[in-house]
Amino acid sequence: MEALRRDCPWDREQTFATIAPYTVEEAYEVADAIAREDLAELRGELGDLLFQVVFHARMAEEGGHFGFGDVVAGICDKMVRRHPHVFGSDAQRAAGAPAGSWERIKAAERREAGQTAASALDGVAAALPALKRAAKLGKRAARVGFDWPDVTGVVDKVHEELGELKDAGDDPAARHHELGDLLFAVVNLSRHVRVDPEQALSDANRRFEARFRRLERRLAEQGRAPADCDLEELEAAWQAAKAELDEA
Repeated sequence: MEALRRDCPWDREQTFATIAPYTVEEAYEVADAIAREDLAELRGELGDLLFQVVFHARMAEEGGHFGFGDVVAGICDKMVRRHPHVFGSDAQRAAGAPAGSWERIKAAERREAGQTAASALDGVAAALPALKRAAKLGKRAARVGFDWPDVTGVVDKVHEELGELKDAGDDPAARHHELGDLLFAVVNLSRHVRVDPEQALSDANRRFEARFRRLERRLAEQGRAPADCDLEELEAAWQAAKAELDEA
């Protein structure tokens, strides 16, 4: 990395801000390889992600802030602090990990660093993907009691928001607002039924893609394309594609 920053014009001109999008992209490619259960691909993607960490650390070192060794030492120290049931005293290890200990230790670390939280929502990164950020915001609010007592109330809220979306009519701003509220309510529902909304939607995307590609192949075998079919024919082809994939 030091050689690249010294001798490669492209690497030399990069900054934290220009590299950040590549870091996010590489993290998603790691997640994709895991979802496809492609361990050979995962090895390469983990290398790409590690390279991003090295890149950022090298730029920080050039600025006199910290180096790669500091990054490694920092995360090791953090894991030791937050796992007293693994690295602590005999009594702490025997007691195991009490519920909520991770968050309590994090809160103590923030207090020691002089970081007093003005809101329960402090620390939820604004740059997170919207679906994941919604899940974190809902979870944080629930910790301080701002939540439904059971899943019934969340389901009712989803229906309420769906009704408000229907009532929005042709007003683009109102539709935008109500659709956002509906999506947020669905994310809260996912928390209550213990489903990761990001992963659930990602899996739904893969199912849709596989089924639609199978539909296209079935129609192509008949010398047709989706645009040549009416809705009834498309629905029949879709159901057939689903059945084939479910049997596979």
